[in-house]
Amino acid sequence: MTETAASSAGPPVSRTAAIFEHVPHPHIAARKVAGPAKTSDLRSKGKGPIGRLNARFGVFITVAVGTMWCAYIFTLLALVSLPAALKSHDQIIIVAWIAQTFLQLVLLPIIIVGQNVQAAASDQRAEDTYKDAEAVLHEALQIQAHLQAQDEILQRLAVGRHD
Repeated sequence: MTETAASSAGPPVSRTAAIFEHVPHPHIAARKVAGPAKTSDLRSKGKGPIGRLNARFGVFITVAVGTMWCAYIFTLLALVSLPAALKSHDQIIIVAWIAQTFLQLVLLPIIIVGQNVQAAASDQRAEDTYKDAEAVLHEALQIQAHLQAQDEILQRLAVGRHD
């Protein structure tokens, strides 16, 4: 590439461009715009207006039910029917109360709380990985600049010896 051709294509390029020309990967620009993927960003996406409505409604219910306060309320609600189950003295009814009423009703919000904690940890890992990738890219660009400076010195030395 000559000085004239390089200047018409963009900023002026030194003679070392003939040795190496850096071409950034297209994903780098896209990554900077998009940022890391996070659970919260994906919760409101759906295909079409009905899909988005369903996603928003699902998120609303999940947020409402996925709290320890909801688990406490569900525990109290389940305990309302406990005396009747115990008075029956029927093992099937007592086991059914434990399995169907208590476990399902109380564990549901607790599991959602745990999943929310895991999603937050996953989001943090994604953010950290994104920052790590940016740091590695920065270091690679620093190495490239260092190598370009060395190339310029080597080229000057090589040209000086041929004169």
